[in-house]
Amino acid sequence: MKLSQRITQLTGGGSDGWDVFYRARRMMSEGHPITELTIGEHDIRTDQAILDAMDLSARQGNTGYAIVPGNDLLRDTVAARVQARTGVPTSRNNVLITPGGQSALFAAHVAVCDPGDVGLYLDPYYATYPGTIRGAGATARAVQTWAADAFQPRAEDIDAAADGAVSLLINTPNNPTGVVYSRQTLKGIAEVCRKRDLWLISDEVYDTQVWDGVHISPRALPGMSDRTLVVGSMSKSHAMTGSRCGWVVGPEEVIAHLINLATHTTYGVPGFIQDAASFALNAGTDFEEEIAAPFRRRRALAVEILSAQNTIGLVPAQGAMYLMLDIRATGLSGEAFANALLDTHEIAVMPGESFGKAAAGHIRVAMTIEDERFAAALKTICDFAASLADSAAAE
Repeated sequence: MKLSQRITQLTGGGSDGWDVFYRARRMMSEGHPITELTIGEHDIRTDQAILDAMDLSARQGNTGYAIVPGNDLLRDTVAARVQARTGVPTSRNNVLITPGGQSALFAAHVAVCDPGDVGLYLDPYYATYPGTIRGAGATARAVQTWAADAFQPRAEDIDAAADGAVSLLINTPNNPTGVVYSRQTLKGIAEVCRKRDLWLISDEVYDTQVWDGVHISPRALPGMSDRTLVVGSMSKSHAMTGSRCGWVVGPEEVIAHLINLATHTTYGVPGFIQDAASFALNAGTDFEEEIAAPFRRRRALAVEILSAQNTIGLVPAQGAMYLMLDIRATGLSGEAFANALLDTHEIAVMPGESFGKAAAGHIRVAMTIEDERFAAALKTICDFAASLADSAAAE
């Protein structure tokens, strides 16, 4: 019996670069006191008020099949939120509620990619991006960004890669780099999308985590609302990672087809989860800022600590819950550095190579432990890097 190429080639073969993460988890299970700075999981749980709203909805009987597009209240709430933030008229007919942002990413690519089409994505990238594109039946093609540009994409590089492409996936604020794309960058991306007739899929799940600069949704740029699908989620903005509630926002025709897709795949999101999401969104921006506050503090701590040394370079940490650190002065790859750090100091970070070729020689640090432990770990990383760089210089 034979499995489909679509499923067997989902990850493209070879190592996915996450060996350090899996090794750290094994060490933790064996009792090692690992300081884990790997994945983007809040160190706080979902707020009790949101859980109370979820519990109340379930106890009132909202546990049956939910309407597939999402209930009207949540779709209206998401539409109002997006319209207020972008100025683009948005109604419930522009919104599909999905089981998390990952489901939304997959649905968006299924909507615009036929088998054999090319879907573009930017390197460095969130780990699931190429597999998501392949899962939709398309060919995943990376467009490299450059550390020298602080990983801001170049329009000319996207244009050069666009032959045969039908879509481009971007993420700002960005995981893994922490970069927020500038207006100039987004205008260049939009120009290429219009010129090349590309659909733009914009992953904006970190839009409430901006420390420097301004988040701009490309859907708000001239000529882009009819060719942009925006992916959002409750996971990062409201610490609801396990609740699996996200959305796609786009043209009404696309959403109508995506509702049909959801009918044949996910069959909607539980009603009590949707009610909790509506409650959380209606708690307002102050609540969202409270969820983001620990990462804002830790980013400030990191800038202070890193400014006191000269071995590690900090990619502009403008948003999201990560730092991308340049450790090339040590003479090691990101993977070699991360393995050595884990062995020597029992601190787990992600190698830049886990996120593609462009971040080779970097590590990604998640700012997801309490402030004092985070600062101590970062100082240890700096001291370790300095010792490696000194040793390399002495050879």
